[in-house]
Amino acid sequence: METTNRLGLVMASYRGGKSTLCAGCGHNAISERVIEACFEMGIDATHVIKLSGIGCSSKSPAYFLSGSHGFNSVHGRMPSVATGALLANHRLQAIGISGDGDTGAIGIGQFVHLMRRNLPMIYIVEDNGCYGLTKGQFSPTADLGSTLKSGVVNDLAPIDLCAMAIELGASFVARSFSGDKRQLLQLLKAGLAHRGTVLIDVFSPCVTFNDHRGSTRSYEYVRDHEEPLHELNFVPFFEDITVEQEPGAVREVDLHDGSKVFLKSVAADYDPTDKLAAMRLLTDTARRGEYPTGLLYVEPDKVDFCTQLNLVDEPLATLPLERVRPPKSALDEIMESLR
Repeated sequence: METTNRLGLVMASYRGGKSTLCAGCGHNAISERVIEACFEMGIDATHVIKLSGIGCSSKSPAYFLSGSHGFNSVHGRMPSVATGALLANHRLQAIGISGDGDTGAIGIGQFVHLMRRNLPMIYIVEDNGCYGLTKGQFSPTADLGSTLKSGVVNDLAPIDLCAMAIELGASFVARSFSGDKRQLLQLLKAGLAHRGTVLIDVFSPCVTFNDHRGSTRSYEYVRDHEEPLHELNFVPFFEDITVEQEPGAVREVDLHDGSKVFLKSVAADYDPTDKLAAMRLLTDTARRGEYPTGLLYVEPDKVDFCTQLNLVDEPLATLPLERVRPPKSALDEIMESLR
């Protein structure tokens, strides 16, 4: 008998259309993890909105949660569409998919303001360091000194989207690798339980243009230079909160809905709630050409944007006109007070 989740649904219920991306593309692996995470968390797909911009990455929402509403925005403008959608209906679960070009180049301005507002959504960057739809030119996240298949060397320093997100105010920032199925799945499940902006920068090698010797976004290079910060376990609120780890070696993080993240250090005693430590880690590892992966920073108690605006309990989109338009008497009172 096929396994069902707490909603009585099978995993096939969370799938989307057949992928048209290149065979072996890391983006497809990310879509599979989103499917697994939503299935295991018992997410109601009809309450999910999928958002994206333009690029290879922005095709991904078509490949998961066929029962959800999807919206492709103009290139780089997904954050403003997400903001409008969630202010209209803050009960939606928003999953945004973007790329390193869609976010780090044309969309950098919108990315900045989304991070500082701490909008309650998951923002996944499928980061391959190149523009896969336009013959593989360097993107803003490409590392200094990395090369194209043509031999051209990148002479510009990269933008670190995780460091930017932490500095600007995102309350859950992580980095992972599309080839690390277990880590990415746990991060996505924790992200679904978090109330605030969840940025997950996922290194996702482009098998067509950026999976060669000399590229720092190839499968081989990322595997050799990935430095996992911890072994990560996630226990949702609807399961018994138990975990088998050595006493004193585990850090427990409580999320808004009662779920818990358990982090067992691998190399160092890393505290993901220390903002300065997170920034220092990203700076130090970048100098060594390494990529720390896992939960980089989390601020579980930070107030999200919708709560900060003190929105009414009902979604604004469902309110009748008389609830959202001031009556003439109220406008007359305002005008009189200004005389």
